[in-house]
Amino acid sequence: MTDPDRANDPDAADEIAAAWQRERPGTPTESIGIVTRTWRLAKLFGEDRRRVLAESGVDSATLDLLSTLRRGSDPYALTTRELARLTLVTAGAISQRVARAERDGLVRRWSDPGDRSVWVQLTPAGHALVESTVTRVLERELELLAGLDAGQRRQLAELLRLLLRDVQDRLGDHGVSHVGDTGDAGAAL
Repeated sequence: MTDPDRANDPDAADEIAAAWQRERPGTPTESIGIVTRTWRLAKLFGEDRRRVLAESGVDSATLDLLSTLRRGSDPYALTTRELARLTLVTAGAISQRVARAERDGLVRRWSDPGDRSVWVQLTPAGHALVESTVTRVLERELELLAGLDAGQRRQLAELLRLLLRDVQDRLGDHGVSHVGDTGDAGAAL
């Protein structure tokens, strides 16, 4: 937890904004405190999640696939088309993820001859892996947020929701799901 005496000490974002103001007075630097800190947090959260996933023996792409199936309720099966839509990756990427997970015994797939759909379902091993990994990841992330009380976390979550929606609307891009590459550790749980 952060030392309360240091809570308002200047950080790198403050130093960057001050340097721009010194070098180019009048430069609009208000965004630096939000955008720079958001990028730094995304990097820290991503690195920590990669570490937790490595300890759990799963990569972010596989966890994204398994988590999407798990959130779909019993019998934990979706078509590859639904998986691509829900994970915001291409059909080719889903095919690769499914093939790897099937090889590892985490999912099974079959074709529906009636409509030519390919179905993917969690196996008991896949279900067990996603259950234990999601618990580890979410408990760890809550530890990282412990510097904020429950009300502050709710307030921040709401502000981030508002900001994300507005930025997506301004950019006309509602497909961004991860920081960096789609294989990054920012995969949604």
